[in-house]
Amino acid sequence: MNDDDYSATELGSHWFQGPTPDPTPDRVEGEVLRFGPGVTAAAARRAANTPTAAQIWHGTLPGSPPPRRPRSRWPLRYAPAAVILLAVLALLAWREYGPRVSVRDITVTAPEAALGCDGTANVEAVVHTDGRPGTLTYHWERSDGTRSAPLRETVPRGRTEARLHLLWTFEGRGTHEAVARVVITSPHTHAAEGTFTYRCG
Repeated sequence: MNDDDYSATELGSHWFQGPTPDPTPDRVEGEVLRFGPGVTAAAARRAANTPTAAQIWHGTLPGSPPPRRPRSRWPLRYAPAAVILLAVLALLAWREYGPRVSVRDITVTAPEAALGCDGTANVEAVVHTDGRPGTLTYHWERSDGTRSAPLRETVPRGRTEARLHLLWTFEGRGTHEAVARVVITSPHTHAAEGTFTYRCG
């Protein structure tokens, strides 16, 4: 080979590896030397603990307690309506299930004149109440030893009296001093009576 015809080709550095000088550390963290690019654990922690603009805006800083949700004003807004509703329900319950009718007194009215032959006496009992609603349970007792079945009278609200009637029919000749007695058994026990005369001669 002629030396005049020889030419050297420049090789890229990736074709050979040669000795390199000792590298200088990029930074020193504690006792650990770090070379080249990379993120250390301590640096990663510092980055994680550094608040971002979004965290500051939303109030989610690291280590801070979660933000409190605003209190709902629902109870305050609907409190007056709830009070009115409860008052109405209490009134309705009192009217429906509250104290029942109470009897104050009873007056029994019988015929003043003597009852004639085969006549029928209309005996009336007027029961005075306190105006509250309810049901009166009662029966009639007659001086001839008979007694009616239990009877009931419904008293609406606002009415202060109930009128109860007994029709008593007589037959035959003779004279009889009749006594008609009304007995209230519910809600409380009350009684009253009236007298009249039957005369047939």
